[in-house]
Amino acid sequence: MTQRISAKSILHKTKRRDSWFLDDYTLNPYSSCSFNCLYCYTRGSKYGINMEEKLSVKENAVELLDKQLTLRARKQQYGIIVLSSATDPYLHIEASEKLTRQLLEVILHHRFPVHVLTKSDLVVRDFDLLKAIDKQAILPVDLQDKLTHKAFLSFSFSTIDDAVGHIFEPGATAPSARLSAITQARARGLHCGVSLMPLLPFISDTTAQLDLMFQTFQALDISYIFPATLTLHGNDITDSKTLVLRAIAKHYPDLLPRYQHYFAVDSQMPAYYRKAFSKKMQELCHEYQLPNTLFDR
Repeated sequence: MTQRISAKSILHKTKRRDSWFLDDYTLNPYSSCSFNCLYCYTRGSKYGINMEEKLSVKENAVELLDKQLTLRARKQQYGIIVLSSATDPYLHIEASEKLTRQLLEVILHHRFPVHVLTKSDLVVRDFDLLKAIDKQAILPVDLQDKLTHKAFLSFSFSTIDDAVGHIFEPGATAPSARLSAITQARARGLHCGVSLMPLLPFISDTTAQLDLMFQTFQALDISYIFPATLTLHGNDITDSKTLVLRAIAKHYPDLLPRYQHYFAVDSQMPAYYRKAFSKKMQELCHEYQLPNTLFDR
């Protein structure tokens, strides 16, 4: 059963702006996540195996955000707000709660730029607000000569194969629906791209799969792409490494020894893999003319 909680704060200032997502602030309307992605970095005993069971709605989020943005705007502390950093802003419950939509209305009122990260096509409902923010928001001074947009929309993928997505992202919107949402976003003129993370070793990072994905995204006319490798944490029953290895054992048993070897002593893939991955992504971005930055080129 979904819980309702009162948050002490809703808008969080980041210590350092990420070079990809340009997050000056983060905002999470919900706690935990019904998409239940096995590889999620927020995994662990706090949420359990089924993260949906701990899903919470921050019922005072709108009031808190209005107060916090009023103060920030008064001090001219404009910055890009990322929705969301620890969960998806368009969980299934958002269809009825409309909490994210209300928060976007507050953001628009105070004229803050925004970067929405999602695995859902529900964001299509709020294109009107994103378009308005893109037109009316005020960028932070140091970004005003580097960006032409003020609203950014990134769809997250680990694969574009619905069957594979169902294994590793069992509660999320199907990749095919996200691809359709990208088409609609670009048709509306939104600055829309792809957070291609994490790519799954030997599943969605193969040459054939990478070419298919980059061809697909290029055809959809995305504005940018952020590719990243898989990171797995922990050995407890609720941790991402345990859950992903269990899924590999069940659906890709021939790959299990490789995964066990690569993640035996580290949460990341080996350095040589990451180096080769980085080189390959640079080549693909160049070949398909897909920037890996929000900055104007």
